[in-house]
Amino acid sequence: MDGWVPGRSVTRLRLVDERIRVVIAKPGLDGHDRGAKIVARALRDAGMEVVYTGLHQTPEQIVETVVQEDADAVGLSVLSGAHMTLFARLRELLDARGIDDVVVFGGGIIPDEDLPELERLGVGRIFTPGATTTDIVDWVQQHVGAPA
Repeated sequence: MDGWVPGRSVTRLRLVDERIRVVIAKPGLDGHDRGAKIVARALRDAGMEVVYTGLHQTPEQIVETVVQEDADAVGLSVLSGAHMTLFARLRELLDARGIDDVVVFGGGIIPDEDLPELERLGVGRIFTPGATTTDIVDWVQQHVGAPA
């Protein structure tokens, strides 16, 4: 099959009863994970299948989880100021594996002036302080797509 990537489906068709799968990750050395856990719970309560990776994950570990879980989306919580490096590395690793169908989003303390570059890197949305869990759930549902 042309374009086939081991461990990853090339074209993914969502079954009627298949739930959206989301990986929520806490990369780098930041130890504050309350927000990530709240988002993970909100997505789960909205009917999504959520894998929370825990603290101190490398981009390599996060991408491996995305592949293993056949995730539809991955959300990073970054409060450390390393968001440009972490999102760029995540995108680089996803691209290297031929994964272009996973929606990338994030949240944290991220300056407005960095948002255009993150968008250029393929980050679909950054949720900053004040965003509600309803905002996040709605955005993920709209951008991943409902079951076919």
